[in-house]
Amino acid sequence: MIKRLLAVVAAAFLLGACDEPAPPPAAAPPPPVKNFLVFFDFDKSTLTPRAMDIVKEAAAVAKSGQNARLTCTGHTDTSGPANYNMALSLRRANTVKAALVRQGVPADTITVVGRGETALLVATKDGVREPQNRRVEIVIQ
Repeated sequence: MIKRLLAVVAAAFLLGACDEPAPPPAAAPPPPVKNFLVFFDFDKSTLTPRAMDIVKEAAAVAKSGQNARLTCTGHTDTSGPANYNMALSLRRANTVKAALVRQGVPADTITVVGRGETALLVATKDGVREPQNRRVEIVIQ
């Protein structure tokens, strides 16, 4: 009798546990972030052949993902006035955006930002020509 009662209680307990809803599925992980660096000659906003190769590579990655969002952030070194460098950084970022669009990346998926000489890759004093600081960073999310 006690065995039968325990079996009924155990069955009721197990059946009661089955009524609980399953936990919601885990959220999908965010898409991986891809970064590309496009470097520029001193005081220039035109793409070198090597820079164009990098833009083409970034465009291929952007087009392979669904709903990719891109940010092109332009930078300069510290030679020249800060206001000139801000404008130059924007020209560089817009040059990269235009090249990405020519490669088939939708323009409305690309945001352009200029940082001028405020976010140096290589820390330098004012007035220093540092090639690593003359760049556009392409971030694909």
